Amino acid sequence: MRHNEPMSTLERWRSPWPVAGVLAGWAGLLTSYAAAMVLTVREAPVVAIADQVIRLAPGPVVSFVNKFLGSSNKTVLVVLVLLVTTLIFAALGRSARDRFWVALLGFAGLALLTGGVLLAGGPSSVDLVPVAVGLVTWVVVLSLLTEPLRRHGTAAADGTATEAGHEHGRRQFLTRALVLGGLAVVGGAAGKVLGTGRRKVEETRRLLRLEGVSSPDVPTGSTVSNRITPWQTPVEDFYRIDTAIVVPAIEPADWSLRIHGLVDREVVLTYDDLLARGLTDAWVTINCVSNPIGGTLIGNAWWSGVRLADLLAEAGVQEGADAVLQTSEDGWNCGTPLEALTDERNAMLAVAMNGAPLTLDHGFPVRTIVPGLYGYVSATKWVVDMEVTRFADITAYWTQRGWGEKGPVKIASRIDTPRSGSTVEAGEVTLGGVAWHQHTGISAVQVSLDGGAWRDADLGTVPSVDTWVQWRLTADVGPGDHLVRVRAVGADGEVQTDVVRDVLPDGATGLHTIDFEASA
Repeated sequence: MRHNEPMSTLERWRSPWPVAGVLAGWAGLLTSYAAAMVLTVREAPVVAIADQVIRLAPGPVVSFVNKFLGSSNKTVLVVLVLLVTTLIFAALGRSARDRFWVALLGFAGLALLTGGVLLAGGPSSVDLVPVAVGLVTWVVVLSLLTEPLRRHGTAAADGTATEAGHEHGRRQFLTRALVLGGLAVVGGAAGKVLGTGRRKVEETRRLLRLEGVSSPDVPTGSTVSNRITPWQTPVEDFYRIDTAIVVPAIEPADWSLRIHGLVDREVVLTYDDLLARGLTDAWVTINCVSNPIGGTLIGNAWWSGVRLADLLAEAGVQEGADAVLQTSEDGWNCGTPLEALTDERNAMLAVAMNGAPLTLDHGFPVRTIVPGLYGYVSATKWVVDMEVTRFADITAYWTQRGWGEKGPVKIASRIDTPRSGSTVEAGEVTLGGVAWHQHTGISAVQVSLDGGAWRDADLGTVPSVDTWVQWRLTADVGPGDHLVRVRAVGADGEVQTDVVRDVLPDGATGLHTIDFEASA
């Protein structure tokens, strides 16, 4: 700045850069806290760091702190962590004045530190989401707050700065600070409100004991190789596809299901009513219509619930009905063929998965499971309403977006081992994977190596036609590159087609193909 120029407003106000760092830092803390509450992860990032400090502190230090602070020791520690991080935020904001990249690296370092603390506790991937949310907030808010400050610095450097421009920049900075700070506070408060309800429901679910729900025993002979995707899919690995931005949190005592429409009598069930009717169990594989050839949007679990055929019989389905419009607590709906809910298959209102109450993400307290249909026409999570109707009279969420009306599962197969692009030793190589055609069954799986003849693979045993089956084939391969294709044959004689079609409108077709290299 030239000596004859008046000192600018922003120059006289000496603290905008550290203030920007503090505001950005606290905005990130609030959004990460909100995400942690909404997702019901074990701990918000700041609390996780405080807990780690306690775990790493020497015994004498812990004893000293407990003696003088008593039960308030954790609160004091959290406050201290917040004070230290606030000072770090201020320093990072100050560094952004001359080297913005240093501030970005600093915030990234804080995120990595927090993620490392969480990883030490063995989290699921969901536990790291609040950290990612906080990091994104830090970067975005810091960029928005410092933009007018950087513009002012550039103008001052090239001699084009004016007092009016400085005043405009100051107002812009203050406006952004107030707006972004307010949004962060509102977001944190909203997360607190939503998270409290979710945590209460999660606690209810954790303490829930369901009479008649048994722990599953994986059928003997169903597993043919440990290199293949497990025959029983763990809950934490089960795919999740839904339209809920915030997963509904429903107390079992508040849940009810209404069955109405083209029926002789309307039926309304509470959670206790449902459990009192006696539970059925079944291994059922379900998959998403958007699963590509060789994709992983599929899983097999032990489901426990109440047969829908019995409930619909009690309601008395009227002549002419051919569909049931299912509606979720969050407003999502689907049209399900009535026949699939009333025939001999074990279509059910499920309350448990793999021997435990459903998780919130998978539909707690009640969801629908229908063997043989893609999820978009059948697998309604958080189901609260079933209207017996006609397809001609309804439109559903996905069908009005161009997807097929009835959604029967297509026959398919997948190669799990070896992985595509991998390198194995030449000689005997185990090829393996899974195949499925729910409610029809698989009679054979055939494999072609390097364009050769189709060979029958060995199949695992399955308890019913409603689950996938593992397959395995040992092939002698020489050094070099190799290509493997797989196809399934249904129990009805249908051979999986090699015609390639997209997932839209009613499921993908084609043969899964992988390549690998065999080394001498």
